[in-house]
Amino acid sequence: MSSSSGGAPNPRPTRTHNGPAVSRREFDALFEAVRTWGRWAPADRGAWNRVTADRVRRATDRVRSGRVVQMAVPWNTRAGPDNRKPALHHMTDLGDVESPEPSTLKDFIGADYHGKGVTHLDALCHIAYRGQLYGGRTAHELVDAAGARFGAVSALGPLVTTGVLLDFPAVFGIRWLEPGQAVHANDIIAAEKALDVTIGEGDAVLMRSGHVRRRGELGSWDPDTASAGFHVDAVPLLAERGIALLGGDGDSDVRPSPVDGVHSPVHALAVAAMGVPLLDNLDLEELSAATAEAGRYEFLLVVAPLNVPGGTGSPVNPVAIL
Repeated sequence: MSSSSGGAPNPRPTRTHNGPAVSRREFDALFEAVRTWGRWAPADRGAWNRVTADRVRRATDRVRSGRVVQMAVPWNTRAGPDNRKPALHHMTDLGDVESPEPSTLKDFIGADYHGKGVTHLDALCHIAYRGQLYGGRTAHELVDAAGARFGAVSALGPLVTTGVLLDFPAVFGIRWLEPGQAVHANDIIAAEKALDVTIGEGDAVLMRSGHVRRRGELGSWDPDTASAGFHVDAVPLLAERGIALLGGDGDSDVRPSPVDGVHSPVHALAVAAMGVPLLDNLDLEELSAATAEAGRYEFLLVVAPLNVPGGTGSPVNPVAIL
């Protein structure tokens, strides 16, 4: 995920299509319309309760060729406009001790991973809206310096389900969506038709905007100010379909946000209202090529977060098996 250099074209978007604008009143009404508070137990697994053992078994039926595709971006230790807190990696043992055998070589990694530089999973305790976590629990009472006592990543465990790739550049016949381009409900329906796929209950929906391809060809930019992603008007359709996980090669939100006073409205709707964990900063380029070659956009998805009690998420390397 290194930046291109030299005489690369200016990567900044020249225009945005993030509308229509949504008022705070309209957004709050939408939040109430899609929320699933009180629907499941255990509550801190949220929408992941939809993924029963039978759905996992059926997801394994998606495997045909056995091709395995990883979706994590490389561990990003280089500072840039999209990586303000670079991940850490350094050696701690270079095997200098001569005896006894064998010598060892060791390293250290660390990351403030909730950003744009590391592929990660957002747990349900990561997002609060109006001070409330999923289910209406008060965030400051359940999350402190020791971690979260509700909605931690350790409550989710390994995530295995059917993955659905919505490859919008392939659908639209373009190289990538420009930063600031919003994806709407009608775009999802058009993608299902074009890709011959239907989002079902318990599925994981992955949105490809071509972010990684654009970054590789044009260089990095600040996705906090401009990124392709879902408009909030796409969320009711995803809620109606009963998704269990949402992700993308950005962080699912279009930016600039179309909602006044809410920087990450899709995060608020998915995590805090619907109880849907999020996958951020995926590399979907190989998966795009693999699904196009296979002629099918459904696959077995496996996500194994670190078992961090009280953690608000985890770096992950999601795997698609076709």
